[in-house]
Amino acid sequence: MGHLNLPASKRNPRQWKLLDIITAIFFGLVLLFFLLVFTPLGDSMAASGRQALLLSTSDPRQRHRLVSLVELGHHHKPIEACPANSVDHMPCEDPRRNSQLSREMNLYRERHCPLPDEMPLCLIPPPPGYKIPVQWPESLHKIWHSNMPHNKIADRKGHQGWMKEQGPHFIFPGGGTMFPDGAAPYIEKLGQYIPLTGGTLRTALDMGCGVASFGGSLLSEGILALSFAPRDSHKAQIQFALERGIPAFVLMLGTRRLPFPAFAFDFIHCSRCLIPFTAYNATYFIEVDRLLRPGGYLVISGPPVQWPKQDKEWADLQAVARALCYELIAVDGNTVIWKKPDGDSCLPNQNEFGLESCDESNDPSNAWYFKLRRCVTSTSSVNGEHPVGIIPKWPDRLTRAPSRALVVKNGIDLFRADTRRWTRRVAYYKNTLNLKLGSPAVRNVMDMNAFFGGFAAALVSDPVWVMNVVPARKPLTLGVIYDRGLIGVYHDWCEPFSTYPRTYDFIHVAGIESLIKLPGSSKSRCNLVDLMVEMDRMLRPEGTVVIRDSPEVIDKVARIAHAVRWTATINDKEPESHGREKILVATKTFWKLTSSH
Repeated sequence: MGHLNLPASKRNPRQWKLLDIITAIFFGLVLLFFLLVFTPLGDSMAASGRQALLLSTSDPRQRHRLVSLVELGHHHKPIEACPANSVDHMPCEDPRRNSQLSREMNLYRERHCPLPDEMPLCLIPPPPGYKIPVQWPESLHKIWHSNMPHNKIADRKGHQGWMKEQGPHFIFPGGGTMFPDGAAPYIEKLGQYIPLTGGTLRTALDMGCGVASFGGSLLSEGILALSFAPRDSHKAQIQFALERGIPAFVLMLGTRRLPFPAFAFDFIHCSRCLIPFTAYNATYFIEVDRLLRPGGYLVISGPPVQWPKQDKEWADLQAVARALCYELIAVDGNTVIWKKPDGDSCLPNQNEFGLESCDESNDPSNAWYFKLRRCVTSTSSVNGEHPVGIIPKWPDRLTRAPSRALVVKNGIDLFRADTRRWTRRVAYYKNTLNLKLGSPAVRNVMDMNAFFGGFAAALVSDPVWVMNVVPARKPLTLGVIYDRGLIGVYHDWCEPFSTYPRTYDFIHVAGIESLIKLPGSSKSRCNLVDLMVEMDRMLRPEGTVVIRDSPEVIDKVARIAHAVRWTATINDKEPESHGREKILVATKTFWKLTSSH
């Protein structure tokens, strides 16, 4: 209809199509020029272009080239910042990657790491408005809202006392789904049935912990609880817990053993953790049994315990506990408390779940990417005296050499020497290097190569907790750490750690190069640049890193430290120590994204 009044010469469709295209391209280029020059889009596109060049995963050679330049000190600019939407990025718990995986046994919510060449080589920025965290112990009850502006938990769980927004802070009244009036009265009730005071119980595991108010409240009882929850729809439960200064870890009970040794915990707690303990032939209950020290206590609060419409699940749960000869201590409302037998359970016995004892070839403390087994761990499979009540009470157990130290040759002698060595070294850190250990500025501490936990033991009188990491390819000494009354996990440092960004104040590593080497070889499995970028991700702005190694390694570490924006000094080791070690002390600078990102 629009062509009726036009002259014939103006109705050539080919001519109009060509003119349209030329005109559109011209105006499009003019518009793009204005956008690039006069708006922030130009800055962000330029940044993303640089980022694409830097992060290119389609060309691993380019990534390797950059790593080599940084290691040699020839990359004179800092490594680029990651995009603004990566402030909470956890490479191995990326919902976009994991959503493609099977839902069976919650496989998709476990760790799934990208290949090294697919990892972005960039520094995670803080969110806008980030502040240096509130210091311990005030942080237990309030944190800066701007550090984690995630209101979903406060909106959904505020009526249960989890957390509330108040002015510039989130505050934590101490409640939970099963204890909306606060953890303290709930713990007081548990104390009627369990010896929560006096040092009998020291290490606890809180499964599906929410914002970890239960674990936070146990600290005043001298009980060190490691709280865990998966990355889930409630957005950053574990990030909130760590910001508060409570020991916590991102973790999902799915298809694999949890990364802890056998008989690690004196006390295991589930408050509405929603773990289907009796599913898959009671596989999850059996995993809890592997982790629970003989004579230890298991508390399950919430469904299915005397819960409406869950009679069968509750009956099954009691049947599994009976099959393992757990002593029923109490059923109080929707809370059940069991005590694990001191010696081997009554297996083999007739039970509807077909439970059997594990054979001797199964090391129950091997737990790094180890598939769950449907067999029960026998106490005789782990060397030593483990039962609660026989192991020394806290704090005596801290300095007593446990028999599990014999996992390495001359383990008892090594344990004693290691304890003395770290007492001396930590005194040097504080008195000569003037590190902030013992001050309110340091609460969350990580030891990346913990061995027997000597570094953490030397800090026992400080207001800190230490995540002791035992590298998965080294001797499995994590059981010694738990026997001492300390906590930790297995991990392979060629992969990212399961924590949110900015969650540790102080990271310590002795022998950093050993973390990336093939055991017994000079070849590296991964590189120091990626490892130090990961350390930077975990570290809070203005946090401290201490690295001990040979002078040659420390020189390389210092070059990389410059590239990750740390200010670093190299120091001599303490005079009493043998060997050639140097000590690098670095501080993470508090930088923010510029408008170009």
